[in-house]
Amino acid sequence: MTATTSTASVAAPPAQASAPGLLHLPGRWIDGWNPENTAQWEGGGAAIAARNLRWSIFAEFLGFVVWQLWSIVVVSLPAAGFHYSVSQTFWLISMPSLVGATLRFPYTFMVPKFGGRNWTIVSASLLIIPASALAIALGNPATPFGVMLVIAALAGFGGGNFASSMANITYFYPQRMKGWALGLNAAGGNIGAAVAQLLVPVLVTLTAGATLNLPIAGWFWLPLIAIAIIGAATRMNNLTGAKADLAASVAALREPHLWLLALLYVGTFGSFIGFSGVFPKLIADEFPQFSAIHVGTVAFSLAFLGAAVGSLSRPYGGRLADRFGGAPMTAIAFIVMAAGTTTAVLTLPLHSFGVFLACFLVLFVASGVGNGAMYRMIPTVFALRSGSADGHHHGGDVGAQRKASAALGIVAAFGAYGGFLVPQLLGASKSHFGDYAHGLWWFVAAYAGFLAITLAVYVVPAARKRTRL
Repeated sequence: MTATTSTASVAAPPAQASAPGLLHLPGRWIDGWNPENTAQWEGGGAAIAARNLRWSIFAEFLGFVVWQLWSIVVVSLPAAGFHYSVSQTFWLISMPSLVGATLRFPYTFMVPKFGGRNWTIVSASLLIIPASALAIALGNPATPFGVMLVIAALAGFGGGNFASSMANITYFYPQRMKGWALGLNAAGGNIGAAVAQLLVPVLVTLTAGATLNLPIAGWFWLPLIAIAIIGAATRMNNLTGAKADLAASVAALREPHLWLLALLYVGTFGSFIGFSGVFPKLIADEFPQFSAIHVGTVAFSLAFLGAAVGSLSRPYGGRLADRFGGAPMTAIAFIVMAAGTTTAVLTLPLHSFGVFLACFLVLFVASGVGNGAMYRMIPTVFALRSGSADGHHHGGDVGAQRKASAALGIVAAFGAYGGFLVPQLLGASKSHFGDYAHGLWWFVAAYAGFLAITLAVYVVPAARKRTRL
């Protein structure tokens, strides 16, 4: 620590009791953070970590809300006077994911550069732009499609939040608790997709006059975004130790396992966010009578259930991975995802909405478990690669932890591209074959491939070495 930093810490004593070994610096920076230090963790560190986790979850939750607004808004566009082709509709659904996935790359490195608390303030503030723009555009049915597509792209700001949030929280928790903590952080964010799909139909019909009040889908979230900004500024912390150097980032990119893990995460998280985005459209096309359930003058969609169960199952995937290992749980997730998708395709001729919904809920639960398991698995892989004898319980040295943090963000970015690929592939299936069955079979084949990779590269070798991975 430099002399300047030491002077600053003396001049600005902490406003709260410090856990052993911690220095509270100006700008809500904390120096000396080490969650593996039992005395520090039990002496106040756990409370600090929990407080940062809560506000991280809330900010990320709103990011997912904004990111997924278009998935449910597009279903109401025809009734509000907007008329777009099937291809244009799927582009509006998938564009936020394309931009959000791409933004996750730079967002990953914002926490080491600016601090977790500081970047949460900035990233939450950026959500005001797409939410306001959506509200303004939806107030005019004459809004050109090109303008709508640009505004949908701006919603990608919400998708970028995930990478920085996860990269930040991974520094706050000890290796033995990362699965549960990262699972909670991710689930709290992921549930934003479900809340958006549940509340938007209610809001636009509850506040409707002669026509649907679609602009409320954007205006409603602005006060909550303001609360997230204030909460991050006053309750979160930056960690001086959360630093990623260029060498660590380059090392992560050169690690072959990074790319395999990124591919597998396309299968788990990509399926979750992709099917979450397209599920309202699938229901509207296959079972239009269930697209909007009316209770008096208020309408709601059952599509939110998919994102809800996928989000809520994620922390349990992390917890199961804490106990049994991330690789075995990821393999089981792919098996169940393939089974659920296969059953959905085979039962489509029955025209049973109950069976259709049940099959997709199985798919969503399995994808959530796979997401949590993979985020537990990634730090373990990098710890083992750094030479740790027990990567499941020990994260390795500081360099390995920084490399793992960078990897988490990079893998998260690639996984989010599934949010673009899933709607585009299903849209292509509908356009070229007139149904979604062909596209769903493509996903069954993909899950089989992901399963083979997981077993061959991670599960079987770990079992042979009697190592938990």
